Amino acid sequence: MPRIVQLLASPVHRYVGRPADGPAPAPPGELVSEIHVRAGLGIVGDRYFGKPAHRDASVTVIAQESLPPGVDLSQVRRNILTEGIAVDDLVGSVLILDSGQGPVSLGVRRPANPCAWMDATIGPGAWRALRGRGGVRCAPLTDGVLRVGPVEVRIGGEVTGDRRSHPL
Repeated sequence: MPRIVQLLASPVHRYVGRPADGPAPAPPGELVSEIHVRAGLGIVGDRYFGKPAHRDASVTVIAQESLPPGVDLSQVRRNILTEGIAVDDLVGSVLILDSGQGPVSLGVRRPANPCAWMDATIGPGAWRALRGRGGVRCAPLTDGVLRVGPVEVRIGGEVTGDRRSHPL
């Protein structure tokens, strides 16, 4: 069964400046057991919540199968780490996740392309290795709660121009 392995809601940007200088320290509590998603706004408490420039890409999802063993969300700075879901294949569709508190719909807008920081946080060559496997950037279409653990997954139809509605 697919599952949510890890969740991240960080109030700060850790990757600022040059990758060679290293990331800023992680704030306590950025890895959480549940997140609250708000339609059109993002994840409550996350650095991109409610930011107009990020509304169509405020939630990021990556597959654990894309990462080297031992790498987690604190290194790749995505919000949702899944297992058993080929998220990189879902651009243009609606990813519907239900971890027990009702479905949360995410419009999968575009790839979350890796950057040079991956070489600094994971190791040399990670940036190239994650190309095409860096996860996806999503617009939250519905409000809801996601938790670490087993998750029911449905894939809906194409994402429409209105981020609050989508055909299934």
